[in-house]
Amino acid sequence: QSEYHYEYTACDSTGSRWRVAVPHTPGLCTSLPDPVKGTECSFSCNAGEFLDMKDQSCKPCAEGRYSLGTGIRFDEWDELPHGFASLSANMELDDSTSESTENCTSSKWVPRGDYIASNTDECTATLMYAVNLKQSGTVNFEYYYPDSSIIFEFFVQNDQCQPNVDDSRWMKTTEKGWEFHSVELNRGNNVLYWRTTAFSVWSKVSKPVLVRNIAITGVAYTSECFPCKPGTYAAKQGSSFCKLCPANTYSNKGETSCHQCDPDKYSEKGSSSCKVRPACTDKDYFYTHTACDANGETQLMYKWAMPKICGEDLEGAVKLPASGVKTRCPPCNPGFFKTNNSTCEPCPYGSYSNGSDCTHCPAGTEPAVGFEYKWWNTLPTNMETTVLSGINFEYKGMTGWEVAGDHIYTAVGASDNDFMILTLVVPGFRPPQSVMADTENKEVARITFVFETICSVNCELYFMVGVNSRTNTPVETWKGSKGKQSYTYIVEENATMSFTWAFQRTTFREAGRKYTNDVAKIYSINVTNVLDGVASYCRPCALEASDMGSSCTSCPAGYYIDRDSGTCHSCPPNTILRAHQPYGIQACVPCGTGTKNNKIHSLCYNDCAFTRNTPARTFNYNFSALSNTVTLTGGSSFTSKGLKYFHHFTFSLCGNEGKKMSVCTDNVTDLRIPEGESGFSKSIVSYVCQAVIIPSEVTGYKAGVSSQPVSLADRLIGVTTDMTLDGITSPAELFHPESLGIPDVIFFYRSNDVTQSCSSGRSTTIRVRCSPQKAAPGSLLLPSMCSDGTCDGCNFHFLWESVAACPLCSEADYHAIVSSCVAGIQKTTYVWREPKLCSGGISLPEQRVTICKTIDFWLKVGISAGTCTAILLTVLTCYFWKKNQKLEYKYSKLVMNATLKDCDLPAADSCAIMEGEDVEDDLIFTSKKSLFGKIKSFTSKRTPDGFDSVPLKTSSGGPDMDL
Repeated sequence: QSEYHYEYTACDSTGSRWRVAVPHTPGLCTSLPDPVKGTECSFSCNAGEFLDMKDQSCKPCAEGRYSLGTGIRFDEWDELPHGFASLSANMELDDSTSESTENCTSSKWVPRGDYIASNTDECTATLMYAVNLKQSGTVNFEYYYPDSSIIFEFFVQNDQCQPNVDDSRWMKTTEKGWEFHSVELNRGNNVLYWRTTAFSVWSKVSKPVLVRNIAITGVAYTSECFPCKPGTYAAKQGSSFCKLCPANTYSNKGETSCHQCDPDKYSEKGSSSCKVRPACTDKDYFYTHTACDANGETQLMYKWAMPKICGEDLEGAVKLPASGVKTRCPPCNPGFFKTNNSTCEPCPYGSYSNGSDCTHCPAGTEPAVGFEYKWWNTLPTNMETTVLSGINFEYKGMTGWEVAGDHIYTAVGASDNDFMILTLVVPGFRPPQSVMADTENKEVARITFVFETICSVNCELYFMVGVNSRTNTPVETWKGSKGKQSYTYIVEENATMSFTWAFQRTTFREAGRKYTNDVAKIYSINVTNVLDGVASYCRPCALEASDMGSSCTSCPAGYYIDRDSGTCHSCPPNTILRAHQPYGIQACVPCGTGTKNNKIHSLCYNDCAFTRNTPARTFNYNFSALSNTVTLTGGSSFTSKGLKYFHHFTFSLCGNEGKKMSVCTDNVTDLRIPEGESGFSKSIVSYVCQAVIIPSEVTGYKAGVSSQPVSLADRLIGVTTDMTLDGITSPAELFHPESLGIPDVIFFYRSNDVTQSCSSGRSTTIRVRCSPQKAAPGSLLLPSMCSDGTCDGCNFHFLWESVAACPLCSEADYHAIVSSCVAGIQKTTYVWREPKLCSGGISLPEQRVTICKTIDFWLKVGISAGTCTAILLTVLTCYFWKKNQKLEYKYSKLVMNATLKDCDLPAADSCAIMEGEDVEDDLIFTSKKSLFGKIKSFTSKRTPDGFDSVPLKTSSGGPDMDL
């Protein structure tokens, strides 16, 4: 019988089979038992039983062993169990990036002892297991999935390679440690897939997904029971699972009970061996304060860190220090008062305290409710503390943070990689009425805490926020030592909130206590506007007269409270109200240049209009064509594993009554939601936001993966053509220079998010530039030197070129062209100056037609006038010339007379003017002819002998005589 075993044949079409004997080594022996009719194919034993093939009946498992009946369990992960395969692939679907797939060969699921861990990079790692079920069954497993930047899916493929289509494929992130997941399997072949892809395309490393205790039922009959693994035991017959050994005990494989460790050794829960106890050191205890006693005194006490693994009796061991002397209790926290038995109780509503006695709020004031914890004698009732193991990620019933008078600090954990967790739960908020009316500035309340970390290695302090018991989202992480500082988180949703602080001394996987001196301390926590909170002071309120006297009421939105009279007054135009401190006119803050307030004075916005004044003229702008949301995708980037991703920006420049229109979402864990139903996605609404997009052609999912949404612009600071406003500068050299002579109009924004790297929050500038060739909405550009829109991670700059960014057209932008006069009609046409540097505004005037005289008429008039003028000039010339000649003759005659007197020559006979002769007689000088003389000589008839005939007068005045 020891040389053979029994097996079943394959099932036939009727569902029956035969039991046959099979030798261990073929041909070793003869005379095997004859085949007998087997049990039905669907036959199976219950959990805790196995099928004894000898008589084909079910029998219970012996002590120290277990069985699932029809299934198998995988709970040891020192190596990949038989039948499992771990694959890795680059997410890129196309084969063009074949060289990058080599980067992913090492990105697989890794066995880690008690569990198997996924990859944490952007490769796709798949764990698969194929199983043939004889009957329908289930697969169930435990998983730990803390990081929403990983996509984790579990699905099953059947004989036809079709995956199950229900929503259970997409795993939900775990809230409290390990969670249980179960999926039903159909009969036949099933291939199980656990698949992860991390979208850690920024510096943060994702936390891996962990899976353990995979159990599959419906496999077939179980012909033997499995021994319990080391560290577990099964005390009874017929066990379906093995129990863990308690602390300070151990067990080997297949044990029925656990063995106690020796006194000088210890072990943790579920251990397969004991370790030697080390000598106690100062790292094995911590201090705490007792609660106040009836005398109002507290005492410093020391406690051993649990679980206590060190020995006090060993050589060199330290003893637990003695308790300190009793000291006065610290006062109660603000809003609380001390009772007779020295405990602290909250003051009733309508009163306040500084930690001693409650005082009623004076008339005209109301309590400013909240929580302010700055004295730590006992842990407040709405706070709890625990420890999450950094090894198996299970919660331990231990205290993670201890009170220490003026601060609370992290106690000693079981191991340095444990997470020390402190949680504060706030049931809801009660913001001022005017804040509720404001739909854009969503500050409902704020939490501010002062903390300090002292570290020697790579410690981390996480601050996480959970809404309505949904996933805790890490808001900020501090690594390494950080000096005493404060951090403020703005609550934007009125819901039940949980605030969690988690401190991990080191991420190393080795267990042990080396760095217990590394601590995180929180000195104070202050939460405002808490529902059912307490008050440390009273604030002025608006008074409302009633029959009972005057009572507090809230001012309408946009009204401030006059401290003296308690009356409400509207803020002046172009100011906004600090809604959480609305006291006095100084609570109204002026809006920035180029902006104005909305109706309820809650925010400054730009209505897409802008005016620029120069000495020459006034330029008006209308950007309403740019008011809709516009998106811009930066250049493609690649991670070290070759995953392509983009920085995707969404803009809503102006208008919309200041309503923010840009939405960026985080849909990594919500890809299972159909489009249009992304109600569970983490989304950010602002003027400008950024997300990391991995396009759908890369991921293969129906939608592109959008992750890490960041708001870049929550408040509009102002609109101006100046380069700097309110400490924000938009450097002109980041973009190509403006060439048209029209200065860029710059929109300046700030975001509310304050991070370690951006201590004053992020800022954004958008240069709106006139570009006549680019039709609205135009094009957006990133800085050429900084392809992600920012050079320092905090200040973002963009250039928006569009024709809609040009000034509105005015009369200075066109000129008139006058045509010639045709058929008595003259046309005046108006044309734009080139290049045209305006848009919208006034349109060109219509062509103007005027009646005019034709050119022929004017030509005639001109010729006539010219002719007359010429004749007149000629006559005048002649007249004056002749007069000049006579004067010249008289002058020469005077000269001759003077000469004769001097010489006494005889007088001329006939050439002088005799007495009685007329001086005006015509004289013709043959030597120098006048103009008329020349004309006359040409026109007079010549004598036949060719000589001119000249008439002369005789001296006696007789008749003319020809000579």
